Amino acid sequence: MKQLWCAVSLLAGSLLWSSTAPAQTSASGALLQQMEQASQSLNYEFAYINVSRLGIESLRYRHAVIDNLIYAQLLQMDGPRREVIQRGGDISYFEPGLEPFSLPGNHIIDALPPVIYADFSKLANDYDFIPVGRARIADQMCEVVRIVSRDGTRYSYVVWLDVDTKLPLRIDLLDRDGETLEQFRVISFAVDEGVRNLMTGLQKANLPPSLSVPEGDKVTLDWKPAWLPAGMKAVSQSRRNIPAMNKTVESRLYSDGLFSFAINVTTADKSSVNQTLRTGRRTVQIKVSDNREITVVGELPPSTAKRIADSIDSGAQK
Repeated sequence: MKQLWCAVSLLAGSLLWSSTAPAQTSASGALLQQMEQASQSLNYEFAYINVSRLGIESLRYRHAVIDNLIYAQLLQMDGPRREVIQRGGDISYFEPGLEPFSLPGNHIIDALPPVIYADFSKLANDYDFIPVGRARIADQMCEVVRIVSRDGTRYSYVVWLDVDTKLPLRIDLLDRDGETLEQFRVISFAVDEGVRNLMTGLQKANLPPSLSVPEGDKVTLDWKPAWLPAGMKAVSQSRRNIPAMNKTVESRLYSDGLFSFAINVTTADKSSVNQTLRTGRRTVQIKVSDNREITVVGELPPSTAKRIADSIDSGAQK
């Protein structure tokens, strides 16, 4: 749900971007860094909704720091009970019909905008942090900041930060036309020791053991993209066999600390066709070239995904 005042404010923020921008960027970047710190250090509870093209989710998130360890709980409020629990460096998942399991992690990523945990000091070279003004969310006054990639190749965020706590009370993900793809919106929240007391039971809770994630074999791939959005860096690469498809898939994962995507390359077959698919923030771009099927999938606008796919040297394998 986009509001007229928001669109006007964002336009004004862009038009008023002037020679004072460096100071504003520094102040807004520091404000966003305070958001990340507050989200990891305070004892609080959110009741919120996630709005996307797929529908509306109603959720509750609790976070507390006990004896220097982070404890968190994410609970889906409607339908079958789905719950994610963090205790220190372990994230445990509980879903109907599935055996509970745990994975190592620093924070719960499910149903929470990844921008909350971004390191904005590292993003400052490739993103502008534009102050938009103030607005009221969940009966609290908020500072509003827009996050825009300088090369215009990625989506943008608008973040509403509580003036007092610096916690995010609303986050909109916008496409390049300014349309809202996803919205995180807090309905009510509390910041107090009562939340910490509620979470103390997790200290002795019987949680499933953490699964070990095997390290992949080091591989050398004979292809790579000739063009990437500014700030994107390779995170990992792999080669794996898929018996069901009788194929070998080579993959590279990239991230700039805010958005990420993967490039998968495999041998083309009769079903391989050029196509573009987008669902919310995720785009799938498939290109067939020189008997290879190149797939770019991740948090990118379709035009950016296509440019990456087109830049890959898809010559014969060595």
